[in-house]
Amino acid sequence: MSDHRRPALRDFSIPLALLAVMAFFAVCAPEFLSARNLSNLMVELSITATLAMGMLLVILPGHIDLSAGSGVGLMGGVASVLVFHHGLAAPLALALGLACGVLIWTAMGAFIVRERMPSFIVTLGALLIFKGLFWQVIGNATVPVTPGGVSNLYALLTTYYLPERLGWALAALIVLALVLSSAAERRQRLAHGFDVESRETRFLRLFIAAQAIALFVLVTGQFRGIPLPSLILGVVTFAVYVLTRHTPLGRHLYAIGGNAEAALVSGIPVQKAVIAAFGCMGGIVAVTGFMQTAYAGSSTTTVGELMELDAVAACVIGGVSLRGGRGSVLGVLLGALIMTALINGMTLMALQPEHKFIARGAVLIVAVWMDMRLNRGR
Repeated sequence: MSDHRRPALRDFSIPLALLAVMAFFAVCAPEFLSARNLSNLMVELSITATLAMGMLLVILPGHIDLSAGSGVGLMGGVASVLVFHHGLAAPLALALGLACGVLIWTAMGAFIVRERMPSFIVTLGALLIFKGLFWQVIGNATVPVTPGGVSNLYALLTTYYLPERLGWALAALIVLALVLSSAAERRQRLAHGFDVESRETRFLRLFIAAQAIALFVLVTGQFRGIPLPSLILGVVTFAVYVLTRHTPLGRHLYAIGGNAEAALVSGIPVQKAVIAAFGCMGGIVAVTGFMQTAYAGSSTTTVGELMELDAVAACVIGGVSLRGGRGSVLGVLLGALIMTALINGMTLMALQPEHKFIARGAVLIVAVWMDMRLNRGR
């Protein structure tokens, strides 16, 4: 057993890439670093990263979900129609939308594993189905999410900001939780005879995380405070972290992605684990749909468009293997931040939409290529 694990090249490549992207846009578009834009960037990051967390759960066992973007539009549209057209209370409408998301994706996961259908094909078909249902639900019209009236709570999803003072208190609690969680994970790995990183490396990681959290509160405090979507992302991220690192289901997902046949032989309930992953994905898709629709201010036919590709790109950039079995919550967060900063910066530079598509596609291809190069020979 070794008490020291040498950092891999990928541990530094992602943060360096993020710094390079942000430095580039800071020079080319000085308003990129303004308090207002950074606050908007945090909202956009929260939406993209939340969906990417669900994508992580699906990719870990070796699957993929190409219907997530259409699902974002559909779930947000369902809640919007319930609130705006039928006068349903916003909390109840959001709860129903969440339940629909979980049920639909659970059923889709069950169909994939029990019929042994490729998730790529099933979710590609679901992409078209959900898109058609979405347009039918909203009647090919715009369903507004207004800041007043019965839909007020819905609109607050992206218009409420936590005061800076409460933000610092929350940041202190998060840092404390990170320290305790890191210590518990280290003890657990040592108890099972696994390699662990050195105390110096662990301290450096925690110190950088604490600095990042403090910087986040400081920057957002310069505008209005911590945006509510960031808090939602924090809850989702924490839940996914606990699930993947501290529960049997998480260990099963990694094992299935590493070798599905070996996992089945060893007694792991492969089908149940994959279905559970898709069920969690459905809930996260619904939450993302609510935030994206609220951020857009209305439910329109373009809500959620291509978001599944941004989620996949965030995962791949963050070190998640498309073959399954490898990936981390922190990596996905960094990958999502790179994608969000890229899109936000290109918007500030007033680039044409076609150039944005080319850049996003190129980043995805380069990320996959780097993933294969860095892990070749493992």
